[in-house]
Amino acid sequence: MTQPIASGPFAAKTIEPRPWLTLEPPPREIQPLTGDVSPRRYFRVVLADGATAILANYPEEVRPACERFLRTTAILDGAGVRVPRVLAGDCGAGWMLVEDLGLRTLGEWGRGRPWSELAGYFEHALETAERIARLPVDGLAELNPVLGEELLSRELAQTWDLYLEPQGLVSDAGLAADLHAALAALCAALGAEPPVPCHRDFMVRNLMPLPDGGLAVLDHQDLRLGPPLYDIASLLNDTLFPPAEVEEALLAVAAGSSSDRVRYHRAAAQRTLKAVGTYAKFARLGADRHLPLIGPTLAHFVKHFSRIPEASAIAARLREAWSPVWATPGCS
Repeated sequence: MTQPIASGPFAAKTIEPRPWLTLEPPPREIQPLTGDVSPRRYFRVVLADGATAILANYPEEVRPACERFLRTTAILDGAGVRVPRVLAGDCGAGWMLVEDLGLRTLGEWGRGRPWSELAGYFEHALETAERIARLPVDGLAELNPVLGEELLSRELAQTWDLYLEPQGLVSDAGLAADLHAALAALCAALGAEPPVPCHRDFMVRNLMPLPDGGLAVLDHQDLRLGPPLYDIASLLNDTLFPPAEVEEALLAVAAGSSSDRVRYHRAAAQRTLKAVGTYAKFARLGADRHLPLIGPTLAHFVKHFSRIPEASAIAARLREAWSPVWATPGCS
């Protein structure tokens, strides 16, 4: 477990700003970590006493995310959501040192494990998502844009432009027109729901298993208002896809009514199609390790899309036209 190198909660006024390279005593080792395509860079720092911490470096163009991370750390920690402790840092200089909670996220640790070992973590994650949804809403709209109809639609437009069109999946004009109309109706319906606080990227790759069986929440600086079942849809439809009976058992608790199920399927359809576009964007920028997720994620989109009223007339056509994509392992 990481040992603190600064006492008290992080605040620019209580921790003397200093470049991270001048930490005393100097760290033994600095190991670069694999990140995403964000300009942010992460390193595991081995401190002089052998303890470790995670260094986040924020270049100038993403420096506001550093301050948002501090704010959301305080918000979530105050609500009893386990997040990494901030040990030291200087957002003005673009760096932060945080608690090192382990080597593998739930997405990495859980790959290939039986669902009997994963179910408890997913139950804990649902409890965490519900705790986040009950956060006070004051100030969240100013912290990050609301995940409403406009932003939800813009995300799907990226998938259309970066994946569906280049792959020829909307080359049929009739299919494309019907899909476009159904997606617009989906986003309008999600945007009409009274928004609640959501993590925004609540998935197994942002959850860290802890030795006590609990979970810590990572990468939470995008906390905002959004559709009530969005975080649950993200959790159950990314990287570790629960089998139908496990998904059903979890949803029986989180979305028990028939109207909740429709809202869940809408959120899951938007989230999965959005994720396909994100993976395609990452690949264009040189990070192609997510490409194997496109096939199963697109299949989950069609599954959820087929269960909402605005898509009832088009889902079967999509399944027939797109099934070769998820039938091909490692498809791009």
